[in-house]
Amino acid sequence: MGNELRFDGKVAIVTGAGNGLGRSHALLLASRGAKVVVNDLGGSSTGGGRGSEAADKVVAEIKAAGGEAVANYDSVEDGAKIVQSALDTWKRLDIVINNAGILRDTSFQKMSEQDWELIYRVHVLGAFRVTQAAWPHLRDQGYGRILFTASAAGIYGNFGQANYSMAKLGLVGFANTLAIEGRKKNILVNAIAPIAGSRMTETVLPKEVVDALRPEYVSPLAAWLCHEDCQETGALFEVGGGFMAKLRWERTRGKVFKLGRAITPEAVQKSWESITDFTEATHPTDVAGGMQPVMDNLTSQSKGGNEFIDVDAALGYEFPETRSAYDERDLSLYALGVGAAQDPLDTKELQYVYELHGEGFRPLPTYGVIPALNSVLKMSAEGKQAPGLNYGLDRVLHGEQYTELLRPLPAKATLRHKGRIKDIFDKGKNALVVTEVTSYDAQTGEPLVRNEITTFVRGAGGWGGERGPVTDLPPPERAPDAVVTEKTHENQALLYRLSGDWNPLHADPEFARNFGFQKPILHGLCTFGYVGRHVIKAFAHGDPRLFKSIRVRFADTVLPGETLRTEMWKDGERVIIRCKVVERDKVVISNAAVELHKEVPSAQAKPAAQASAPAAAGGSSASAKVFGAIRAYVAQHPELVAKVANVYLFKLTQPESTWTLDLKNGAGAVQEGAQGKADCSLELTDADFLAMTSGKADPQKLYFGGKLKITGNVMASQKLGFLAKVGPAGEGSAPAKASAAPAPASAGDKVGNGRAPAIFKALGERLAQKPELARELAAVIQFHVTEPQGSWVVDGRDTPGVREGKADKADLTLRLSDEDLTALVQDPQAVQRLYQHGKLRVDGDVRVASRLGFLKQLI
Repeated sequence: MGNELRFDGKVAIVTGAGNGLGRSHALLLASRGAKVVVNDLGGSSTGGGRGSEAADKVVAEIKAAGGEAVANYDSVEDGAKIVQSALDTWKRLDIVINNAGILRDTSFQKMSEQDWELIYRVHVLGAFRVTQAAWPHLRDQGYGRILFTASAAGIYGNFGQANYSMAKLGLVGFANTLAIEGRKKNILVNAIAPIAGSRMTETVLPKEVVDALRPEYVSPLAAWLCHEDCQETGALFEVGGGFMAKLRWERTRGKVFKLGRAITPEAVQKSWESITDFTEATHPTDVAGGMQPVMDNLTSQSKGGNEFIDVDAALGYEFPETRSAYDERDLSLYALGVGAAQDPLDTKELQYVYELHGEGFRPLPTYGVIPALNSVLKMSAEGKQAPGLNYGLDRVLHGEQYTELLRPLPAKATLRHKGRIKDIFDKGKNALVVTEVTSYDAQTGEPLVRNEITTFVRGAGGWGGERGPVTDLPPPERAPDAVVTEKTHENQALLYRLSGDWNPLHADPEFARNFGFQKPILHGLCTFGYVGRHVIKAFAHGDPRLFKSIRVRFADTVLPGETLRTEMWKDGERVIIRCKVVERDKVVISNAAVELHKEVPSAQAKPAAQASAPAAAGGSSASAKVFGAIRAYVAQHPELVAKVANVYLFKLTQPESTWTLDLKNGAGAVQEGAQGKADCSLELTDADFLAMTSGKADPQKLYFGGKLKITGNVMASQKLGFLAKVGPAGEGSAPAKASAAPAPASAGDKVGNGRAPAIFKALGERLAQKPELARELAAVIQFHVTEPQGSWVVDGRDTPGVREGKADKADLTLRLSDEDLTALVQDPQAVQRLYQHGKLRVDGDVRVASRLGFLKQLI
């Protein structure tokens, strides 16, 4: 055999070779050309007696087969004699297999010192003396292979074998160190933990098992580890019954306690799950690897903490990204919750709660805290907490709040929230935890709001950490420049909590009494909303778009029904604030200020390529256009939401893309990717999707033909018949041009981002070409367009034509969004539908609205 692994010219010592594994090792090595010293004391398996018969018999077998061998009857404790036998006979030594061993099994309670000592002397001391005698010869010749025989009892432990387990695992450590010391001299050292039938294993295994575990199943691994071609060293293997496997040390990632602060048994107890979790196990291979976490930790210094707050674990933690959406209804409900429009005839206040307000619907800027805080509360309700923050709601109060609007809020939006633990401060007995949340427009990626929520944690300070910056902002020592006094309603807390703060402290009388309050208290953020509204009224001419930021400290509680007095001092573009409860003359908001813009900031335009969802953003260009057309179709048919009432997830393949069709929430939406939880999921190829939406393929045939997979609410898929009306690439009732719907924008945006300019330009050209259309109109129509904002006059009476701006006197005034204007151009009969759904405000002579046919197919 040309590929046979041979040992020609090599000399091997096998201890304990008269029976079992040793005999098998010796016979195999000899059959492959090795010259073998067959060592065996000839005693019993428990260490008693001695004799030459066992070794002689194995030598005879080897010689009968044509091999070379010599017997040795010395105890392994006389290891030098065994080694000398090899040198006297063949003048060299290449391989040492430490196999000799005995058993003295008994429970630890009954184990004698002699039982322990004999096992140590044969297994450990004997292996030491044989190997130590061989070591200089192997080093001098620059070659050697050494094998130690360990045991599963040493690795895992075994009842009644405390002495044997000690010795066998000791040999593993012995082998690992020799592997390190011998590597440079080409002395490779390994250990095996065999399972084989022998005189020793018959004491711990049933006879039928011992008979099945033949030593011949172990020796091939021993031979390979002793061959010159094998470069393995410092390894441990389990072997037996046809099974061979390498073992390695495994440990958990563990828990690192930063140095510089006390490590208590309680801290260990709380971290036990991290200490013992093997989910992210590591596998150190040497002492340096084992020490690495310790060495890394030596260079670190704890930022401090206690049983409530582990600053090292919590500080800088980034929360999973969350999403939320809001619309005019949410904004109106919030505005009512913070006391807006108590006088329903106050037009400035009405703009916060009435979506068809003549000057446009305006969100209250302090609403910017609500989506962020609700995302934090939602995670809290789900048990999601930053690591290292080990306190409950019973210890926390909302201490301070900072909200910054990077541009005015749109009337509706889908938001992405990214949060992190920004700061943790030690205030002596108590602590402050600052959570920063930045909210982004999910469609444009534009940051909209940045919040810093400062939580006051009672009894969680005292570790000697940073106290944080001084944020005191006392009011000037002069009379306020403006004062607004307003009484809250008795049910104000119940109304405000509908915006998302579910804490029972604000609703449940018994719960409130348990915390020492005579009745449920008003949310601090409700007072925050009152204060923000008061500043807008006093210093922003009632225009919330000029509101930039607000910072407050919650100094005391407010009871629903109490009267708030907001005192304000103008300081450049900043307004310093103090708010009191009139009835108790208590300051409830202090160290507060609002910053104002000089001009209304504009929105960031949504890239046109994003609006039409091209293939680069996901899916083929054709399917992306179809989804764009579906988006426009849904905008034209808001009644689909009530009719369909389901959320669909489309998973397309070849190429892959994912789309969400929401016909359940708000006004409906089409978004790329998996958004929220779907009621019904449809999986099919991109080509089959295009065929289905164009009417070329029957959905039922696709389904029963295995080309369309539907999961979830299968019956909901029956409500998708309208997709066939969309047509390929946006043809049909939802033209492709309509797919590029403008992004939501604030009421303060300047003209240029929407489609209105192109629409009115085209209308002007049409009226110039067909003056009879103006004569048929015989009226002046004022269009006020929002999202983005602009005004145009269509004159069919005085000076026929179209111009940008406002009319001195109009017969009819229409107020609608840029998106709804696009829908109106595509179908002038949609005016009634838009009006009924609150998307179009009509003032003046409503009969003129029936003359809008001239708008048809302008784009």
